[in-house]
Amino acid sequence: MGLYERHILPWVLDHVMRRETLGPQRGELLSGVDGEVLEIGFGSGLNLPFYPPGVKKLTAVEPSGGMIKRAAAQVAQSSVEVKTLPLDASGRLPLDDASFDSAVSTWTLCSIPDVAAALREVHRLLRPGGRYFFLEHGLAPDAKVARWQRRLTPLFRRVGGGCHLDRDIGAILRASPMSVQRCDTFYLPGEGRIGGYMYRGVAVRT
Repeated sequence: MGLYERHILPWVLDHVMRRETLGPQRGELLSGVDGEVLEIGFGSGLNLPFYPPGVKKLTAVEPSGGMIKRAAAQVAQSSVEVKTLPLDASGRLPLDDASFDSAVSTWTLCSIPDVAAALREVHRLLRPGGRYFFLEHGLAPDAKVARWQRRLTPLFRRVGGGCHLDRDIGAILRASPMSVQRCDTFYLPGEGRIGGYMYRGVAVRT
């Protein structure tokens, strides 16, 4: 891993994900989270201020050491107990089956190399009836926007930590072992359309 991935990219992602337009989306998604929580793609900890009082403990999974360092200030200020786990090449976490009441990912599924395997792992770690809360960007329904998403994805993968603009998040979730309870789709107000088509909702381990 080079200088860009270790130092520059974490700074860029932290800056980009602090945009004011994203805060209300985090708040709406996370208002229903409770119990013991697994967050996939913790980043720099920007979800922490939005977790409700019902959250007892957060296990945060983040593959980037640079992002974990940037999250330290958020973790220190949070009232939520946070345990951070790195992610090894296998993608399997050293955690027991059915360990969590809730799982969360925000703007994460776009950059996971094997997203289907990651969702199987989320399913394994959720307790029966446990809920997976997701907020992701992905493939737009408009043909013109989708063409640009596909054209630009090779560039974004190189400079954005593996980010795919053109993943059909809805289809990916429906193919997972979880049952999609709700999936709202919309263009994020105040954002460009190529990176601003959102999938927000909840899936359940039945």
